[in-house]
Amino acid sequence: MAEWIAVIVLGLIEGITEFLPVSSTGHLLLAECAFREWLGLPHRSDLFNTVIQCGAVLAVVVLFTRRVEQMLFHWRDPAVRQFLLKLAAAFFITGVGGVIMKKTGLELPETAGPVAWATLIGGFVIFAVERWVKGRTPQEEMGWVAAVVVGFAQLLAAAFPGASRSGATILAAMVAGTSRKSATEFSFLLGIPTLLSAGAFQIVDAWQEAQAQGVAMTEDWGQLIVAGVVAAVTAFAAVEWLLKFVQHHTFIVFGWYRIGLGVLILVALR
Repeated sequence: MAEWIAVIVLGLIEGITEFLPVSSTGHLLLAECAFREWLGLPHRSDLFNTVIQCGAVLAVVVLFTRRVEQMLFHWRDPAVRQFLLKLAAAFFITGVGGVIMKKTGLELPETAGPVAWATLIGGFVIFAVERWVKGRTPQEEMGWVAAVVVGFAQLLAAAFPGASRSGATILAAMVAGTSRKSATEFSFLLGIPTLLSAGAFQIVDAWQEAQAQGVAMTEDWGQLIVAGVVAAVTAFAAVEWLLKFVQHHTFIVFGWYRIGLGVLILVALR
């Protein structure tokens, strides 16, 4: 029973935090550390943590149905084609960089210390970016420079759990001159191919590893599906809320949250 409760909690955390600038990976790592320490539950695989993100992606597909339909069926339109090319450029940078990091043996830390520091520093980065863009006139259209910068920002978030994929990409686009609303929407839409491909890559990688060892995959797919469904439902609410929030607010509140959470974790680790 405790294991199923943990699965549902992890799904909730993923859904709430995936598209907020607070780092879903960081929160999942912290939650798993707590489950291992308090309940003695086993560590969740990278496959589990990556694939449940695919559930959260469904929320973006539903909320941006019209935009997704444009990209799928009206890609010949010059404006739509330009937007697709910018998404493709950002995704290509992230994909190539991600494969390189994987080949070099980069693994996410299983301790809370690095996550705490990334969370804390990220809060100050939000303050710095908000100060930088204050009083400036942003562009509503995502530019090419912004798209390239966003691609590299995703790599940064992948390398440092706690940095936040959505936070890094949104803030990077804002620094490059994009409006808060457009930066948020671009980040969310870029998350569709990024997170789905990451999930597919993890599944294939786990399957190949099992085949090489001559054993069956040991992942509990029932638990993974439940966590993915929970993540999808909660992500829908979180994304819908954030899209309305950015129209009239800055990200300062998330900066304070990150700083408070980072300090709390560091104090608890002493």
